[in-house]
Amino acid sequence: MAGFLEDDRPAPKRAHEIGQDLSTLAVAELDERIALLRQEIVRLEQARAHKAASRSAADAVFRLKG
Repeated sequence: MAGFLEDDRPAPKRAHEIGQDLSTLAVAELDERIALLRQEIVRLEQARAHKAASRSAADAVFRLKG
């Protein structure tokens, strides 16, 4: 029986972990992480705005009934 098959696929890039050691990362890797985190911040802000709008709409409906 054959041994383990080698996987030629590249390992998936790990996402940034808060608090991780940055000393081993190159400047280009730091730039990639910064871009990734900025995109995540935008995504979080959009989700927050959506939830705030939903909350405001619900509050308005309940104020009319109250």
